[in-house]
Amino acid sequence: MATPLVLAQQVFSALTNNLATNSTSEAAQATPVPFPTDLSSLVTFLCSLSALRDWLKLLVFGFVLESLRRLAFHFYYKLYDSLFITATFEEEDASYDWVMVWLSKQPSWSQTRNVQISTRNFNLQSNAILIEGEDEDPMAAVVKNDRKLTYLPSVSSTFSMWYKRRWVRVTRNIRDGYYGRREESLELCIMSWGNNILNQLLLEAKKEYLAAQEHTISIYVSDSSNNWRHIASRPKRPLKSIVLDPGVKDLLIDDARDFLESKSWYSARGIPFRRGYLLYGAPGSGKTSIIHSLAGELGLDVYVISLSRSGLDDTALSELISELPEKCIALMEDIDAAFSQTMNRDAQEDIGQDKADQPPRPKQTTSKISLSGLLNALDGVGAQEGRILFATTNKYDSLDSALCRPGRMDIHIEFKLASKYQAEELYRCFYLPDLESEVNGKVAEDDSGYSTADNDEKITTPHVTEIFEAETLPLVDEETRIIGTSHRARVPKLSSSQVSKLAARFAEAIPEREFSMASLQGYLMAYKIRPYEAVSEAPAWVEKERAEIAMKKAQPAKDSAKGATKDT
Repeated sequence: MATPLVLAQQVFSALTNNLATNSTSEAAQATPVPFPTDLSSLVTFLCSLSALRDWLKLLVFGFVLESLRRLAFHFYYKLYDSLFITATFEEEDASYDWVMVWLSKQPSWSQTRNVQISTRNFNLQSNAILIEGEDEDPMAAVVKNDRKLTYLPSVSSTFSMWYKRRWVRVTRNIRDGYYGRREESLELCIMSWGNNILNQLLLEAKKEYLAAQEHTISIYVSDSSNNWRHIASRPKRPLKSIVLDPGVKDLLIDDARDFLESKSWYSARGIPFRRGYLLYGAPGSGKTSIIHSLAGELGLDVYVISLSRSGLDDTALSELISELPEKCIALMEDIDAAFSQTMNRDAQEDIGQDKADQPPRPKQTTSKISLSGLLNALDGVGAQEGRILFATTNKYDSLDSALCRPGRMDIHIEFKLASKYQAEELYRCFYLPDLESEVNGKVAEDDSGYSTADNDEKITTPHVTEIFEAETLPLVDEETRIIGTSHRARVPKLSSSQVSKLAARFAEAIPEREFSMASLQGYLMAYKIRPYEAVSEAPAWVEKERAEIAMKKAQPAKDSAKGATKDT
């Protein structure tokens, strides 16, 4: 009995013999076809092949089909472009914040099913439309977090809304940018024949954003990719809150306003439309504060140029300054410290120690910016026009004369230590009565000057007449006294005449040009609700500050003596 393996071998052998016999017979009967030698014969030969004809038909059909598809899409996009307007807003641009704030105020957001809940205020002091029912208690900021919740478009999702009977599609995207940074973009697709509806939307968004910024100034800084970035909005500071020597504020504000209104005058005479101010002097004398106040008074944004920023070189600085808007304030703080670490603020120099008494220190370069690169950026061919440049320094003598010349720094103003006039005006600013109370005459001349939030709390304070009639102001008896500040327990109520008399006494206790305005402000902050103690304890504070300054001056000599003793 044959096994299955033997049977399979026999069947395979029979099939092989049959195929070989058929191939031999067909080869014997076939007549050889000669290969064409000329072009016409080659074409005829190829056309005679049925498989090639089928492939040619498929190729022509595919070509026609693809052409029709492309033509259909072309007409589709043409129709889409004629019916829809697409606008893209990048996060780095100011218009992104305009549109995001505008979107957050649209009532339709409360009806959508896919939103992002956010506490972002887009650098504004006032939030957008709030979630219905959120607590608006004015004391909420004291007892809890006062950040309001708002609706924003979700990332990578599309939302549809109506604006002035136009259909609008909103898409918000986030992508990975350079240096691992996330970059946001916003896309608006509006169904409209013309651009008028887009223009209306943009103007409305800009108007609402600027209205929310009416009482603030915008602060911009440069990021690692050398782009200007909006980081914050700060409340405008009134000029009357800045106490300087007489005439300084008027000089700055009048000159800056005249410059902003003189563009045609500069252009007619071929003078570059730029203005530079160099503010120098003692630390804490109000240089940065007056710039903040001027920005609010002139309605200009502040662009902070940090010359010590990592990666900033001459080329990057020129590009950065050329990207400044036409009307703005460019601020370079501590411009002397851009080229050497020796230009720092140590306590010895703040109190007036001579440079000869200071131990020598090695210079170290902290910036890739050269002096020539800075000069070219300020007034070179590519320098931006229309901007106002403010530079501050504590060491005027260390600046190169080329940097200080007119055309780069047109006006130089020295800020000195506080005078008696400034001390008196600062006191007035601290304790000036409310305008409403002054007009209504609610503050009596014999008022003690205090009111209490708690009726049960007893307050013992010297009567105003005792202060005014005293020949000398009493000193503090305690050698060590810790003074705290209460912001709401008691509120001073003084008339203008009372404040004037107290301010004059306070100025008498403050020596001329010995302390900075920042020091005086820090002292008065500890007595913000105690105007009488601020006057009576001022002499003791002066003596204490003088003792600390003398100790700081003597410290280097002590260190040198200790070092000499160790060497011997």
